[in-house]
Amino acid sequence: MTVTININSAEQEKLLFDFLERMNFDYQSDQDSIVLTENQKEEILRRDNDFINGKTEARNWDEIKKELERVYR
Repeated sequence: MTVTININSAEQEKLLFDFLERMNFDYQSDQDSIVLTENQKEEILRRDNDFINGKTEARNWDEIKKELERVYR
């Protein structure tokens, strides 16, 4: 089950997380998200622009899955 809660203040956020911890709930917050460095963000934008401008092509998802299966099996 997924529940979405919109927090309106830092105080509400702290109270909610304290409650979740006390109740021993498993939860995920956007605070757990991966933070990209400026270089990583620039690289993503560069690659996106290269694709848009026809400098690179998208790969077929089936090809990617096969390659991953070879690497991780």
